[in-house]
Amino acid sequence: MINYTKATMNTTIERKADASERVQSALEHYDQGYSCSQSIVLAFSDLFDLDPKHATLISSGFGGGMGRLRRTCGALTGAYMILGLKFGNHSPDDNDSKLDGYRVVRKLTEQFEAIHSTSVCKELLANHSKNQNDPAKRHHKHICRKAIEDAARILESLITE
Repeated sequence: MINYTKATMNTTIERKADASERVQSALEHYDQGYSCSQSIVLAFSDLFDLDPKHATLISSGFGGGMGRLRRTCGALTGAYMILGLKFGNHSPDDNDSKLDGYRVVRKLTEQFEAIHSTSVCKELLANHSKNQNDPAKRHHKHICRKAIEDAARILESLITE
């Protein structure tokens, strides 16, 4: 498993060379214009026989911190959807799977927060933009790419454990 430390925006560039195909796929989807949530779901959807059209549609409202409310980071909500496909419960009385799904969602969130100090979109943007002096807000793309990269890496490690 990858050891994560609190990272700066420069770390993304340094680690990109060793990024997995799924991490790269998530970043490429984002660069094409998909939201952070859609990018994660699209990168992992084939593992669960979820076609790209439905992967895109089901995750479309979760970008920008859930409907651009700037709440839970969209990269995380996309990852939560994938975790649900892997660990979620199939019936209402399957409490073991439900609790296991909750456990792995918490684990993902804790690992993400260990890197970024928060899982809240608004705070992620504010924390990272303090060091940026860009009136055009181009730093937003860099911040979200970093969140997508980290969420995809952690997600990949959790679903292959």
